[in-house]
Amino acid sequence: MIRRDYLIVGAGIGGVSACEGIREHDKKGTIVLAGNETALPYHRSQLFPSQLGKRAGSAEQVQIHDAAWFAKNHIELRLDTLVTQINLERHIAVLANGQAIEFRKACMAMGSRARRPQVAGGNLGNVFYLRTLRDVQALREVVDLENEVAVIGGGCIALETAALLAQLPKVKVSILHRGAQLWARYLGPELGAWLADYYTKQGVKLMLNQSLSGFEGRTVLKNIAMKSGDRISAGLAIVALGAEPNLGLVAGTPLAYPHGTPVNEYLETDEKGIFAVGDIASYPDKIFGGVRRFEHWPCAVEQGHIAGANMSGKKRIKFDFLPHFSSTVFDLHFDFVGDFSRPATRLEVEGDHAKKKFAVRHFILGHLMGVTFCNQPAEKIEAAKAELRAWPRGKKAAVEEQK
Repeated sequence: MIRRDYLIVGAGIGGVSACEGIREHDKKGTIVLAGNETALPYHRSQLFPSQLGKRAGSAEQVQIHDAAWFAKNHIELRLDTLVTQINLERHIAVLANGQAIEFRKACMAMGSRARRPQVAGGNLGNVFYLRTLRDVQALREVVDLENEVAVIGGGCIALETAALLAQLPKVKVSILHRGAQLWARYLGPELGAWLADYYTKQGVKLMLNQSLSGFEGRTVLKNIAMKSGDRISAGLAIVALGAEPNLGLVAGTPLAYPHGTPVNEYLETDEKGIFAVGDIASYPDKIFGGVRRFEHWPCAVEQGHIAGANMSGKKRIKFDFLPHFSSTVFDLHFDFVGDFSRPATRLEVEGDHAKKKFAVRHFILGHLMGVTFCNQPAEKIEAAKAELRAWPRGKKAAVEEQK
């Protein structure tokens, strides 16, 4: 058995940010960062444009830090390493190779995995579920051979992937989505229909109000079946139906609730000395009320830094995060600020979508809950963040909505 001060489980941005937070306040404590991928930690949010765009680059372009950075900061980076067991009371973890690590404090940063629909043919060849660098690199190789691509889903990954592939030569892209518009939750029905029309004008075939029934083929995908009874031929399918938190390591413990690992305002779990960040962390939302699990890059970065600082014992920082993220499709850059988890009762549109520059303000019973921006300057996004933090709603709005 080896002994370390800190064990970080998961080498994504949450885990790396936790290392950065620790090192900012503790220069000497021993750190093990264990991740089950073979590549150095990378920017997952940059995967698609860097690997699927017209000018696909190397894996080095998306690295968070190079190997020298980990060595310089005395972080024991263990790639291709799976933590198979963890004893939360005794603070002991077991690796897949049988080695045991006794730790003083730990940060759970296992991230999430692509959600797989329970339909026939989900394991056929050329059916892709995108999550890792290896997934995206494998997809790029197949795209060069298959020119009929179907994207199943209507979220950010689905639309970003479809937009990038549609710009490649000889690639025909279809989107199968159960909704009547695209991103209606963020844009509202009118602008959601405008975005759908925008995709159509870019050569993307849309199949809206359609739900997946299954994939057909012997060993490799040939057709995609829909619940309506329709079928389309496709040599390649990308399933982008959201993600699920990786909680297998803590299964059967209080850290494996259905909606993530509960943490307090300091990102510590009920198990003393055990913290959780990123896609698995279910944290108290100080701005909008309740608890939230937010699967986006900016949240994992901030959580990692705060958890690392708190783990060091030199700082005591509360996590107070306003949800925000961004997405780029074709020449449209979107910023989403606030809470879009509940349907708006009123929308206010500012700007002109014909000029591809606008903002959509989301209200619930008079309370501003979120703002969607399209091709707007950074100062407007920052102003919206300040306005949302100052607006008196949160729990009060949720209560009023339920009356």
